[in-house]
Amino acid sequence: MKLRTLTLGLLSASALAFAAHAESITIATVNNGDMVRMQKLTEDFTKANPDIQLNWVTLEENVLRERVTTDIATKGGQYDVMTIGTYEVPIWAKQSWLLPLDKLGDDYDAKDIIPAIAGGLSVDGKLYAAPFYGESSFVMYRKDLMEKAGLKMPDAPTWDFIKQAADKMTDRANGVNGVCLRGKAGWGENMAFLTAMSNSFGARWFDENWKPQFDQPEWKKTLQFYVDLMKADGPEGASSNGFNENLALFQQGKCGMWIDATVAASFVSDPKASKVADKVGYALAPDNGLGKRGNWLWAWSLAVPAGTKKADAAEKFVSWATSKHYAELVASKEGWANVPPGTRSSLYANAEYQKAAPFAKMTLDSINAADPTHPTVKPVPYVGVQFVAIPEFQGLGTTVGQLFSAALAGQSSVDDALKQAQDAATAAMTEGGYIK
Repeated sequence: MKLRTLTLGLLSASALAFAAHAESITIATVNNGDMVRMQKLTEDFTKANPDIQLNWVTLEENVLRERVTTDIATKGGQYDVMTIGTYEVPIWAKQSWLLPLDKLGDDYDAKDIIPAIAGGLSVDGKLYAAPFYGESSFVMYRKDLMEKAGLKMPDAPTWDFIKQAADKMTDRANGVNGVCLRGKAGWGENMAFLTAMSNSFGARWFDENWKPQFDQPEWKKTLQFYVDLMKADGPEGASSNGFNENLALFQQGKCGMWIDATVAASFVSDPKASKVADKVGYALAPDNGLGKRGNWLWAWSLAVPAGTKKADAAEKFVSWATSKHYAELVASKEGWANVPPGTRSSLYANAEYQKAAPFAKMTLDSINAADPTHPTVKPVPYVGVQFVAIPEFQGLGTTVGQLFSAALAGQSSVDDALKQAQDAATAAMTEGGYIK
């Protein structure tokens, strides 16, 4: 008995000594469902890597963005792994604030990452963040209302068809709006939708010399079409509606069509949450025949800041969390429908995933239709589909979003909104030193 106690004591002491030598990494992440699930599954990682301990800092999106931006800009070293968006990656990589991910392991298969997603997370061919979850945007529509209108939704509709269908599907007496689109002001709210839409109209934020383009006819066509469509066929108070408000309207049967994030497909087709779950169809975001569709591209991704002193351990974790193995782990515990979408081609070739997610093919086609390195019809000096990857865009995008939201609400004309947007963008670009 004494020998067994002594042995256990030695084992405990050695375990404590081992723990004392274990490397501890701190992960800053966003408080969404996929990330919370990842934390619950990390025993799989720590069993395989007992010499690495994980500390979590889980924050609301805006707080996360503020904290990690401050830390990385000052090389504070508070975090070893950061959850960041497609917007930050090219900006921070060019500032040398991120380490290239070149030690993800032999079995990681980086070539399996969907090319459009990888393109948005790479600079000069090097991957600077690994995608945990990706999305584009597409059309979700009521098949029953489309049939009642005597129309058939094409897989790749035009904006003219969307207008025609919205006019026919609008039924105010029964509370049905032909179309629901984002109107709430914000660079990631209405301007995500409108910037992506404007690409399909041939518009761009800036020309090759960073001169703002809101005074050009392509932006006039975009904003006028949007305002007219929403006034005729959109919901009341649309200038206050973002993703969540439109999701609720669609689930309640109050939208004929909704053009928004591909991730919404699982919510509108969920019979527990949606009254119209069995009546939803999907199509690519609309175009105008100019070679660009009105869809965006986004990924929540894991990156390693240049200020970390634990880069190898951090990259090991990034590799685990964004691997094929992790997808299989989630599927085994939660089912294939709950695997983080939009990052790997192999997921979309998986028959079990296709069966669990009937919108899988259209999601992949939508992601592949976006090109962050060539987002517009005419050439531009920036990358980013629904944003411009420069530090000034967050503030400027929200300012322009407020102007366009006011035009939708009838508080200003389309022409006035565009003139004010041109003035605001010119001032920001001049102050930032882009316009000489």
